Amino acid sequence: MANQHEIFLKQAIDLAVENVRTGSGGPFGALVVKGGEVISTGTNRVTTSNDPTAHAEVSAIRAACQKLGSFQLDGCEVYTSCEPCPMCLGALYWARVKAFYFAGDKDDAARGQFDDSFIYTELNKPVEGRTIPGYRLLPADGFRPFDEWLKSQNKVPY
Repeated sequence: MANQHEIFLKQAIDLAVENVRTGSGGPFGALVVKGGEVISTGTNRVTTSNDPTAHAEVSAIRAACQKLGSFQLDGCEVYTSCEPCPMCLGALYWARVKAFYFAGDKDDAARGQFDDSFIYTELNKPVEGRTIPGYRLLPADGFRPFDEWLKSQNKVPY
């Protein structure tokens, strides 16, 4: 008999397969689970929503946060059909999930024409040497928003 992790992971895989079959988006599905209960699900909707951030994990995180009324997912686990891309991995860390589980890995994704290796390569380059270069301007003013944050009596730390 499959354990609970495998059961949830199979649900994420089924979401991904159904997402492709219905033409709703890419081959990715995710669930957010807390205390053995599915809090939310998400599928890849990049092309159908014209939103490059509409990955399965991000969609599931957004829905779970809304449902739980929190910007952090303490105690939650994420089950995703494939190893998270750099953006989704960052979102998992920002959400403070307890753990994540995946079936396909980044090599499987690359074979399926979803190769994120260029992003990992880009991150190791100096900002100005990247394919999409970045340029720092107004460095003297760059800390002003943080200074305001540090002085604010209304901030909610995260």
